[in-house]
Amino acid sequence: MNSAESFLAAKVFRPGCARSEDVRRDVLWLLGLGLVLIGTGIGLRDPWPADEPRFALIARDMVATGEWLVPRVGGDIYADKPPLYFWLMGFWLEVVGSLRIAFLLPSLLSGLGCALLIYDLGRRLWNRETGFIAALALLFTVQFAWQARQAQIDATLCFWTTLGLYGLLRHLLQGPQWGWYCIGWAAAGFGVITKGVGFLPLFLLIPYAVLRADAWVPRFTARPSAKWLLGPLAFAAATAVWLVPILLAAQADSQIAAYRDEILFRQTIDRYANAWHHREPLWYFVIEVIPWLWLPLTALLPWIVPQWRRAWQERDLRIALLVIWVLTVVAFFSFSTGKRGVYVLPAVPAFVLACAPYLRDVAARVNAQRTLFWVSATIAAVTALAIPYLLVDEERRTEVMAEYAIDPLVPLIAIAAASIVICALTRPRHGFAAFAGVLASLLLIISFWVNPAMNAVRSGQDFIRRVEAAADPNAPLGLVAFKEQYLLQASRPVVHFGHARWRESEQETMDAARWLAASADRQLVVNADSLSLCFQQAERTPLGSANRSEWYLVRGGADARCVERGVPIAYHYRPPTSQRTGD
Repeated sequence: MNSAESFLAAKVFRPGCARSEDVRRDVLWLLGLGLVLIGTGIGLRDPWPADEPRFALIARDMVATGEWLVPRVGGDIYADKPPLYFWLMGFWLEVVGSLRIAFLLPSLLSGLGCALLIYDLGRRLWNRETGFIAALALLFTVQFAWQARQAQIDATLCFWTTLGLYGLLRHLLQGPQWGWYCIGWAAAGFGVITKGVGFLPLFLLIPYAVLRADAWVPRFTARPSAKWLLGPLAFAAATAVWLVPILLAAQADSQIAAYRDEILFRQTIDRYANAWHHREPLWYFVIEVIPWLWLPLTALLPWIVPQWRRAWQERDLRIALLVIWVLTVVAFFSFSTGKRGVYVLPAVPAFVLACAPYLRDVAARVNAQRTLFWVSATIAAVTALAIPYLLVDEERRTEVMAEYAIDPLVPLIAIAAASIVICALTRPRHGFAAFAGVLASLLLIISFWVNPAMNAVRSGQDFIRRVEAAADPNAPLGLVAFKEQYLLQASRPVVHFGHARWRESEQETMDAARWLAASADRQLVVNADSLSLCFQQAERTPLGSANRSEWYLVRGGADARCVERGVPIAYHYRPPTSQRTGD
């Protein structure tokens, strides 16, 4: 280790220091770094698909209407997810008054919260330095850093699962601490009303029970006690925050009763056993997700796995519980028919914490440093090679420019240049620093350059401005097969025919045809598929492309067969004037 590295270790890692002021300094370091990696760019873009516009729309309408119990998309009940995440987003919208800022705050705060929980747990289970290394590694894990920058539910779910693990491990490994035990169960309950799989931390009790029978577990936990029942009671109390009101409301409202059944059964049990989209093979997470999105630690597993094996032989319950829980979570999602890469995000903090005790020793190995250096160099090479590819393939470059309103060549040059400079400065013996620098530069360029440049197109703002410019402002306007960002960006009242009816798209188009035919002054925005199905004779105005479809404004001329088969269904949506994006 050279003098510069020794100075850095003394100032940042401070081995052997465990005073309260050292903990405070660590927390400030972690919060500052977390804000740079996760928080930069907040306020510079609107919600983008997938998911973000839908969730922001739900939260905005909850604030505007005061109806917080049942999530709705443009007035249509949204039964895919429980409401806690939308409550959090709505709360921050009330606090800051700007949806463009508020929609990202739950994920940002959840990411920072996860880092601090992992820091404190690592500090308590091992030492302050291990906790600090664990939190740093978490912030630089690709999937965690990326998802904490998105307004999707998964980062907030990850906070609840991490808090659940924190509470349970404080009790099981350092107990008895019945208060933390109850907090762990309550966090799982809040996770369930955030997203149905919030119960994941409770899987920790399975390996605990098995290892307890094998005499791994501390003496205090071997005694039966009625206090163990406090956990399920805490879980029930947390879920009751939403579940009790919804069950009571369902008794008096058939729509809410249908919503209750949909979210409690079809969106949980049925979706797990027989998903209707995102179907992937059994090995999807192990082969296609974890090796790349859990970098840099997956590249270091050749040095870490032998340490885990030794910990198992030494009956180190800390490592055993963490690793078994990670494997259980990955297996749980692998056996579901529907898979998305983000599903395994809750396992990342535990995976990082299981690696953390060994990372300083691994960093002292030349081959480990070289491995991360070559990972970083590969990123630099891929971005650099993309530059001549786009120069040669003008058609592809033009397609990207048309779809995202940004020339990809210029930011690619910036990313490649930054990555090459970082690799040149760090060299193979400092691969950890190279990876951190490349990831940080990539995130910052995306935050301050790429995202603002693409915002008008990705957010739907550009398309809605075209629609509102072409449409008669005094005539009712309907949307068929709409995207949530269209409602979010709209500045005028619109009519739609139900949310997410892609599985019954023909019927939705026929319902829209019936609505259009009912009055001569009505106008309708349709995509090319709907146009060919029911509006071939209609007067049409091209609106250009958006979301990989061509769109048209049509008036009159709906096919009589479609009108006859249409059902009289329409949702009238008026955007709240004080809570639009960017205000």
